[in-house]
Amino acid sequence: MPKSKKLFDSAKKIIPSGVSSPVRYFEPYPFFVKKAQGSLIWDEDGSEYVDYCTGYGAMILGHRHPQVISAVQKQLNTGTLYGAPTALEVELATLIKKAYPSMQKIRLVNTGSEATMTAIRLARGFTKKKKIIKFEGCYHGAHESMLVRAGSGLAGISVSDGIPDDFTKNTIVVQYNNSEQLDKVISKNKDIAGVIVEPVLGNMGLILPEKNFLHDMRKMTKQAGIPLIFDEIITGFRMGLGGAQEHFGITPDITTLGKSLSNGFVISAVGGKKEIMDQLAPGGKVYEASTFAGNPISVAAGIASIRTMSTLKSKIYPKLAKQCLTLAKSIHESATKYGIQHQVNAIESMFQIFFTDKPVTDYASSKRADGKKFHKLFHSLLNEGIFVAPSQFETGFLSYAHTESDLDKTIHAYDYALRQVRQ
Repeated sequence: MPKSKKLFDSAKKIIPSGVSSPVRYFEPYPFFVKKAQGSLIWDEDGSEYVDYCTGYGAMILGHRHPQVISAVQKQLNTGTLYGAPTALEVELATLIKKAYPSMQKIRLVNTGSEATMTAIRLARGFTKKKKIIKFEGCYHGAHESMLVRAGSGLAGISVSDGIPDDFTKNTIVVQYNNSEQLDKVISKNKDIAGVIVEPVLGNMGLILPEKNFLHDMRKMTKQAGIPLIFDEIITGFRMGLGGAQEHFGITPDITTLGKSLSNGFVISAVGGKKEIMDQLAPGGKVYEASTFAGNPISVAAGIASIRTMSTLKSKIYPKLAKQCLTLAKSIHESATKYGIQHQVNAIESMFQIFFTDKPVTDYASSKRADGKKFHKLFHSLLNEGIFVAPSQFETGFLSYAHTESDLDKTIHAYDYALRQVRQ
């Protein structure tokens, strides 16, 4: 990839580490994308890839979906940013509420990090308490109180330089899928403002909730009067139109949405119970603001995306689930055929393989997976024209644009790549 190599060399001189987000880097250098369409992307050297990174899950309808692009082009003719409210914002919030009844009121923001940061601030403002419980391995954005791992006594320890201890001391880190530990922490702490969770982990590879774990969490938090925050930045609109909360039949107090909300445009949302959301300024005392929040371009994309998913939901979600099951089964069969110790986790339109002999159910078990083998798998897949996220600790995503031909090519590519991993 000589053009990508040249671009990366230039990028390193002016962009830290040569990338605008660390997850985009892989050795020896990442390819640079020139264009995308449907299920495919092309790099600057002209190579074509079937895309299972899909913008880390955002492109549920595929790249450049015609309804979304048409809505954006139409809005471009009337303006891009006003610094004032629009009717489009009301329309989008209404569509979100219809899909997510738990979100009685909604504030539009820009990024997933901004949405989760606001959700946590709301929980603290509403309860007048300080501590937040998160689960080890769950990613809730790159803001100070969430960039933590478990330390002594479950106290949060920062995973990044530049974050003073004061930002993490009120974050308690609990093991995912460990209801007993969560119950003990809640019982011993009277200053818990909220519990935040990815209902399905998408940032430690793919990790699924064990039976009753989410229901236990909802029961505990409700009994203790603690707001439960579902971070559905990834699972929202991807695990069905109503996300993970619809899939598992659980009603959280606060929800964050992003990614698939706008099929690739910059927008997120935070919403929840009326009495909690009414704490936001200017009506309440919890401050949140952004110049670009609710910008009409992204809002138009969000409206078109939800309308498309709503209209086609009887086609989109069964197709995604069927293709994901087929792909996960074929990966498992190939790895078994070559005698490779592995686990394949999959749900709806998300999948991932871990190179380990033990089930992957939490942060500790995911860390036992062989990262070197995954690195070899990634490069072998790339050479076969298949693009998955370059880290073991990300997730593969299907889109509605993936075809049966794409799937056949992918199954053969995984079989070849796993044969290389065995060697």
